[in-house]
Amino acid sequence: MAPVDELRKRCLALPESSERLSHGEPTWFVREKKAFVRFADNHHGDGRLAFWCPAPPGAQEELVRTEPGRFFRPPYVGHHGWLGVRLDVDVDWAEVDRIVRDAYRLAAPKALAALVERD
Repeated sequence: MAPVDELRKRCLALPESSERLSHGEPTWFVREKKAFVRFADNHHGDGRLAFWCPAPPGAQEELVRTEPGRFFRPPYVGHHGWLGVRLDVDVDWAEVDRIVRDAYRLAAPKALAALVERD
């Protein structure tokens, strides 16, 4: 399965999530309003297949510092704590699932966020 399809499957499994194009790339939203994952295929020629998402406080800095080959600070939203996750490397899909669920919980209203299990 293509990385975008694997990502789509995880995002759309979350309560009241939806997908639409935003800035030319598949993006997943909570209640069709707040983005929680944005796919990025060679964004402005950066050479990466990846996704961007909000991350818990401190997670972006820690992951980028400890695993710069897998994680990065994305443009535009990185200064807001969003995390870039590469999909053109050996992907740990269980880890991606945890990252996507964390992003969803950060974007979703409390009642919806409470429906998504934590690890």
